[in-house]
Amino acid sequence: MTEITIQKNDAGQRADRFLAKAYPNLKSSLVCKLMRKKRIKLNGAKVEPNVILKEGDVFRFYLSDELLSKKPVKETADFQSISGEINIIYEDENILLVDKPAGLVVHEDNDNTADTLINRILSYLYGKGEFDPERENSFTPALVNRIDRNTSGIVIAAKNAESLRVLNQKVRDREIQKLYLCAVRGVPEKRSATLTAYLKKLPEENKVLISDKPRPDYLTIKTKYRVLESREELSLVEVDLLTGRTHQIRAHFAHIGHPLLGDGKYGENAFNKRYGAKFQALCSYKLKFEFTTGAECLEYLNGREFTVGDTDGLWFMKLF
Repeated sequence: MTEITIQKNDAGQRADRFLAKAYPNLKSSLVCKLMRKKRIKLNGAKVEPNVILKEGDVFRFYLSDELLSKKPVKETADFQSISGEINIIYEDENILLVDKPAGLVVHEDNDNTADTLINRILSYLYGKGEFDPERENSFTPALVNRIDRNTSGIVIAAKNAESLRVLNQKVRDREIQKLYLCAVRGVPEKRSATLTAYLKKLPEENKVLISDKPRPDYLTIKTKYRVLESREELSLVEVDLLTGRTHQIRAHFAHIGHPLLGDGKYGENAFNKRYGAKFQALCSYKLKFEFTTGAECLEYLNGREFTVGDTDGLWFMKLF
């Protein structure tokens, strides 16, 4: 018999989903079967798969060591070989706001890149003693938002399960505003507007298509912008994404004839070379917490605003 106690970061989950995270060999269908046979008990009694776990609950397993094996060491140890060097904008006991440099991926990509933003964050927290995979049953600090490899700027990381749950809900309810700065070619006809179009992902090409009219398999996109300054053949634009689709800012501005400076996928290489632009001129530069409903452990963040400093990610500001 093996016994584990539900910790704070495990609470609030369905029993079957927690077990699937904590023990890779316990698939949902098998969990249900083992619960029916009372080979998995909660607090000494029979348990249903949909029971919501509370801190202090105790699971008892009458199972083989093979079924209860944890994730392979490689899955949790990769971050330990990565530098924990990150540019922190803000940190407290619940969250981290990190300024991601252009060129760094947020998660492992198709090339299985180990040096990712999330691994740097895990390495940083491990070094501080705030995260140890050996002490956690199912939770790993996680990113709340993501930005493209060659986009710089603010990324939110949650240090605990409660914060992650609250932040994910706030993002879905648009109670966290993320503003971007970009440099585009030319001068948009309107100084400010909300653009509506339709986007389709082409996963194999890592690209998207934009249409002005609804089409099958296309998703609605809304891009709100205002031109801050124009100089010669460039404009500095602030963008508020009302929908957050893949490559939305880059593809939408290219679609209306104003591609981002430095964008090799949707822009113009000859134009980019003229300015020596190695990365797209796009930075997630400002974050506002604008809660309209309760935020539980993160209520203290309501009304706060954070902006990136004078970083390499805002290199294009020098052109204005």
